[in-house]
Amino acid sequence: MAISLSERAAARVRRYLTEHRDQIGLRLGVKKTGCSGFSYVIDYVCEVNPEDQVFEDHGIRIVVERKNLPLIDGTRVDFVRNGLSQSFHFSNPNVRNECGCGESFGV
Repeated sequence: MAISLSERAAARVRRYLTEHRDQIGLRLGVKKTGCSGFSYVIDYVCEVNPEDQVFEDHGIRIVVERKNLPLIDGTRVDFVRNGLSQSFHFSNPNVRNECGCGESFGV
């Protein structure tokens, strides 16, 4: 099982963590929502819980709650800028369908 970051995503997270010393890494998860079933939840994390699995890529800790691993195992996180818009994008090999607006996915 693994979660990975592109160099752009790692640079973005590294920059944030440098400015916020109380945070130790990135938390990636999913929540039930949308028309296809799940959407990604991404946030910074200040502590690791007993139910978490920790990965490391490009020197960045990626924290995932174990119950979410079957849904996002193998996901690669990228950081994309398009004009004035910027966001994290997810390449998840487990996705079987996505909603038309791209906000949710099914496995």
